[in-house]
Formats: sequence, structure tokens, C-alpha cells
Amino acid sequence: MNLQKWFAVPALAVAVSAATVLVDQAVPQWGLVGEAAAQSDNAKKKERESRRTPALRNKVYEKLSEAQAAAEAKNYAEAGALLDAMLEGEGKNELNSYELANVYNLYAFLRYSVEDYPGALNYYNKVVQQPDIPLAMEINTKFTIAQLYFVQEKWQDGIDALLEWFDLTDKPNANAYVLLAQGYYQTKQYDAALDNVETAIKMFEDEGKLPKEQWYNLARFLYFDKGDTDSALETIKLLLTYYPKKQYWVQASHLYGEKKDDSRQLAMMETAYVQGLLDKSTDLVTMAYLYLNAEVPYPAAKVVDQGLKDGIVEEKSKNFELAGTAWRQAQERAKAIPMMEKAAAKAEDGELYARLGNVYLDGDQFEKAVDAITKGLERGGVKRPDQARLVLGMAHFNLGNYNSARKAFRAAAKDDRSKGYAQQWLKYVSSEEERLKQLQADV
Repeated sequence: MNLQKWFAVPALAVAVSAATVLVDQAVPQWGLVGEAAAQSDNAKKKERESRRTPALRNKVYEKLSEAQAAAEAKNYAEAGALLDAMLEGEGKNELNSYELANVYNLYAFLRYSVEDYPGALNYYNKVVQQPDIPLAMEINTKFTIAQLYFVQEKWQDGIDALLEWFDLTDKPNANAYVLLAQGYYQTKQYDAALDNVETAIKMFEDEGKLPKEQWYNLARFLYFDKGDTDSALETIKLLLTYYPKKQYWVQASHLYGEKKDDSRQLAMMETAYVQGLLDKSTDLVTMAYLYLNAEVPYPAAKVVDQGLKDGIVEEKSKNFELAGTAWRQAQERAKAIPMMEKAAAKAEDGELYARLGNVYLDGDQFEKAVDAITKGLERGGVKRPDQARLVLGMAHFNLGNYNSARKAFRAAAKDDRSKGYAQQWLKYVSSEEERLKQLQADV
């Protein structure tokens, strides 16, 4: 099994998409940033804190408030017209940098509200281009810029913007580290992605919070990608503890298989089966093979048989063959035969008819054995036609068809692999014929 391919499927579920990138982050909101924001305790203590932010004059504040009210009422055209009026003529030149930043900030929010992400990004970039705006305003806007790059799947631009934000903020939260990890994941910078998602998980754990399921999933994929099976397995155990789902039992089973720990591999799948979580044909077939590998064929047969009855296991040749093989190994020949018959009937070549002939021979159903093997040889594709002819010869012999038996054994003897055994049978057929002649002569 290609585990790398198999494990990549869940990883797609944690990848950032344009529709969901903002779900775990603060959705961009618009609001006037007052003078106090420049003194935010969360702002990094840097030289930039000493910037002197121009005052927001009352007349400008009133116009912005009017535009904000229209925006909140979803009258976006009216809000845009009010902002346009503030910039018409010499209006733009009359605004200081802080006032202009607030105008662009509201423009950006209007664009974002109608899902014009490139337009919103353009205006948010204009916000941070204004000199001497409050540091808190710059920090919040740069985070929003990073988000909008991710929404547009401009992953490297998003990473760069987010790193600028990290350089400014004093206390980055776990969600920000995850967003950065997702960006690195999308650009296939997996080591950096893993470092950041690990940081986010540890932050939550240190605070006594439960990390989110998709965080563990991203970490799980990244561990597996770098060949760290032990860490991937430990992460899946956490997922089973906090977010118990079928997929994690199955993934744990696969990883134990990768570690050659057959007993735990079986135990994981068996636990999921007992809970009724295995609801796909491939799940039940895998479960059956694990039982067979553990040399417990009876439960393997029961799993496939019940799955076929429930309509879960697909009715195709290989699955019927699996059930028949399991029943046969469990010494349940009467149950094995119907499964092998169905398997042979659905097969494209004659191999399964040859195997079915063996089953019939074991059950002393010699005529059926002859019919099955003959059909298999006629259909073609039998892997060991020499062995099939040996079985055919034995079936004919038990029916007393000595000439047909001799013909089958001679054909089998043409293959060096069966030559010695076939010649022994030819001698035995001749001696049996002589014995019968002698008995008749004595009568």
C-alpha cells in the first residue's frame, strides 16, 4: 500500500482554501482608531511607539462616522459616495495621514464586504503606507493584509506579510502561528510549517486549552511526510483522545502496519469495527486481510460475509475470492464453495475456476472438479496449468476415468515443475488398472 498517497488525502482537509482562510482568524472589521490605540499595551515597545500621530479632527470624524453608519446598514454605495466626497478636489490634500488612513480603512472594508479581495487589499496597503499612524492600527491592518493574500492563494505574499506582522506585534497568538504554518504548507516549506503548528499546539496546551483538530491533522501529515512515524502516531493518539473518529482508528492501524507492529495494527482496525465505524468496502476487506495475516481466518470470513450481506462489501470477484479463501482456511468448506463459485463466475480469466476445482476435489465432488478445471483451462489465464492438470487427473482417476486421467497427467508432465509427481501418478494409474484386471480375472 502506498501510505504516502493514502496519508496525503487527510492533509488536503487542513489546507487553506479561499473560502475558509478567515474562519479561524479575526474577520476584518472597520472602526475609527482613537488616540488611545496608539498607547496599546499589546503593541511592541519599539522606537516606532514614539511616533507622533496626527489628531483626528472633529469634522473629519463626523464625516467618517456618517460613512460608517451607511456601511453598517449595508448601504455600500452611499458609504462609498461619502468617502469619495471627502477626497474630491483638494479634500485629499486637506487630510492628515491619520485621517487619510481611516478613509482608506473604510474603503477597504467596503471592498471586503462585497468580496472584492484585490480591491480591499489595495486599500489596506494604502493604510499602512501612511506615515505616523498608530502602531496598533498598523499591526491590525498588516494582519488583515496577510489574511487577504491567503484568501487569494498568494501564499508567499501572505507569508511575507505575516512575518512583517510578527515583527511588529508583542504577543502573537496561536491562530497566527497556524496561519503561517498553513502558508508554509502550501508552498511546500514543510519544516517551517511544522515548527509553527507545533508552536501553536504547545501554546494552547500550556494554557490548558484543547488545540483544534485541524492543527493536529496538519502536524500529523507533516510528521509523516518527514518520516517521523512515531510522532505521527502520537498525534493520531491525541486525535483519538479528543476527536475520536473512524479515520483516526484507520490511520493508526496503517501507521502500526508501517512499524511492522501487526498486533496493534489489527487491534486498531478491530476497535473501529466493533464500534461499527467501518462502513466502506475497502475498510472491511482490509480488516479481513489483517485477520488472515494473523492466522485467524474465521473472523476474516465473517467480516466479509456479513459485509456482503449488508451490501457494504462490493460484489466483485476478488472479494468473493477473499471470503472463499477465509472460509476454506477456517475448514468451512461448505461455505467456501459458494463464494469461490461466485468469484470464478465474475473473474475475467480461468485462474479461479482452477482453484475452485481444488476445493471441489477436497470435498470429493469429483465431477464438479473436472467441470471447473476444464472450464478454467479453456478460459485461459491459469497461473499454473500444470498443477491444474494434476488436479484434473486426480478427479478423473477418482471417477474411474483412467484414460482421461492418464491424458491429464501426461500434459502436466510436460512442465518440469510437475513432471516427477505426474509420472508417479501415471505409474499409479497403470498399477490400479492392473489390480482391477487381476480382481476381475480372479472372479
